[in-house]
Amino acid sequence: MRTANPPAAHVAPLQFMPFKGRGASSNIASRFQGVAREGYDDGWGTLAQAALQERAAPRTQLIEQPARSILSGNDSPDIPFDLSINPYRGCEHGCIYCFARPTHSYLDLSPGLDFETRIVAKTNAAQKLREAFASPGYEPALLSLGSATDAYQPAERQLRITRSLIEVLSEYRHAFSIVTKSAGIERDLDLIGPMAARKLAAVYVSITTLDVKLSRLMEPRAAAPARRLRTIETLARAGVPVGVSVSPLIPLLNEPELERILEAARDAGASRAFSVVLRLPWEVNPLFQQWLQQHFPQRAAHVMARMRELRGGRENDGRFGHRMRGQGVWGELLSQRLHKACARLGLSRQPLELDLTQFRRPASALQGELF
Repeated sequence: MRTANPPAAHVAPLQFMPFKGRGASSNIASRFQGVAREGYDDGWGTLAQAALQERAAPRTQLIEQPARSILSGNDSPDIPFDLSINPYRGCEHGCIYCFARPTHSYLDLSPGLDFETRIVAKTNAAQKLREAFASPGYEPALLSLGSATDAYQPAERQLRITRSLIEVLSEYRHAFSIVTKSAGIERDLDLIGPMAARKLAAVYVSITTLDVKLSRLMEPRAAAPARRLRTIETLARAGVPVGVSVSPLIPLLNEPELERILEAARDAGASRAFSVVLRLPWEVNPLFQQWLQQHFPQRAAHVMARMRELRGGRENDGRFGHRMRGQGVWGELLSQRLHKACARLGLSRQPLELDLTQFRRPASALQGELF
């Protein structure tokens, strides 16, 4: 007797199986899409066939797109910089917790797989930065490079946009800081090192876990934890002020490692540290919960219950002054652990003071203003 095609209910879960080397397992609809679509089994097995075809590992697509401007202002009191530059939109590192995922919705793309496979590269970033600095009205301000997505993600090896930006920063003697989880920053030590010696550059390396398996699940295409520690050591030996970002802290996943990560970073040469509690804005929330159910099903409910305790009963709190840290008993406990560990290890919790007074417009820029 011939068996019938399996109903759609048996096929649908295929759409949410994890991809090797990717953080998200689906292209969740963005919050701006007015139309929702779902598969329908017409009895000919086409839904199963389509689902299997969709499981082919998605390849990364680079979209080269000139930017209209490159400097973004910051009005959040939670963040210790005034301006930011993001050479790329989207990030191939694929960190499932990335708070920047919802920005892909503005491009009419998904914050899910699209965010980590369709990378927009701002090819004229250095030109736009030079134009901004050459403007007579520009005043130097605290500037962060790669504040939303990693400036040293894999595309940078080929496109070298971040390096071109640092060349402009060096040319104008403009101070900057950078947070990365990539060893690729070592390539640009010839620029960053001399700037750091003049108090014009500081680096933070993001280390979320020392557990290789957990890192591979949370941030599948980022450098391994041991490699990041080696990057801290390399930067410190080159005289670059380097700190560690233990962010985000996720309850019951990487949170128990807080003190061990800080100690390992200190031993590698880090001199300062900070940490931010997991944020789940917009589409990050369902993506993260889907990931939790896939990889830690027995722990998922407990993790989310702790998140609600940290966020005053909600799963996310986007208010200034609250979004970067937890509330209540658990929030206070995390804060005390960070404070005591840093004090014990001799790690500063204050950002390095960079020198904004050295900013100079080179002669070529001043001559250009005359014509």
